[in-house]
Amino acid sequence: MDYECIIIGGGIAGMQAAIQLGRYEHKVLVIDAGVGRSTICGSYRNVLGWPDGISGTKLRQIGREQAQSLGVSWVTDEAIDVCSEDGHFIVRTKEQGTYKTVTLLLATGVMDRFPELPNLRSCLGSTVYVCPDCDGYEVKNKRTIVLGSGDTGANMAVTLSCWTDKMIYVNHEKLPICSELHAKLSELQIEVIAEPIEQVLCTAKGIFSGIRLANGCVIAGERGFIAFGGNEVRSTLASRLRIERLENKHIVVDPRTKMTNVPHVWAAGDVCAHAEQLTIAMGEGAQAAIWIHKTIVNVRSANEDTRHHH
Repeated sequence: MDYECIIIGGGIAGMQAAIQLGRYEHKVLVIDAGVGRSTICGSYRNVLGWPDGISGTKLRQIGREQAQSLGVSWVTDEAIDVCSEDGHFIVRTKEQGTYKTVTLLLATGVMDRFPELPNLRSCLGSTVYVCPDCDGYEVKNKRTIVLGSGDTGANMAVTLSCWTDKMIYVNHEKLPICSELHAKLSELQIEVIAEPIEQVLCTAKGIFSGIRLANGCVIAGERGFIAFGGNEVRSTLASRLRIERLENKHIVVDPRTKMTNVPHVWAAGDVCAHAEQLTIAMGEGAQAAIWIHKTIVNVRSANEDTRHHH
């Protein structure tokens, strides 16, 4: 099956690009593994039009239906390899086989690293958060526990101090904290406990109420934030095509077009080097799609010229 564009990743950036390309009536395929950062978020509350919040899962479902109504094809599968040959890209997936395309959009995202503590997942996005830019506001004046590790968790606690002064940082993995951050934490009077967390405590409705430590001690809290560091930037496929990446594995793109250093390959969303925000991912998906469209049109007319000359 030949496509004009294959989008790898059906998260926020990939979906928005699919909708835009579907409206140009291009032949588009989305290859979506079905899990990503947006699937762990129980509620986004900083998005225009959703004042009461919307879950990542719900947004993905609405987006997928919208894209499919525009003729976009969708497979639930994982892209495991990609190569280029004769001006095309061949994408190989885990289950369905191979697909061929003229243009490629990598919207593979980032996955947060966190220990699988009992009850943690059911609170994510609703009362336990990941991103201070998205959800720092949600902990305003609330007793907040930062569940984290080393400097990453310490940094998070310092960042959140502008919203609440009722905060405890639990250094779950007992990793060292640099002296500079140590000084900052004591200056802000943030208590630090270096002790493994045994479980997250929550009410029947998935509302965070604190944690139980491995030593049996219970710490009450109203909100939580996770900050363990070592998040996985899903850009392995980019390395197969020799796409330029930063040391932290984020993909480098042209700010105007979102194209990578490899012609006809774009990247959008959290896998790129940028602020990891839903609204920005959406914008980047649309932006990439506009430039992908221009390229598809040019390739089409070049192919027609070749045919006429023959």
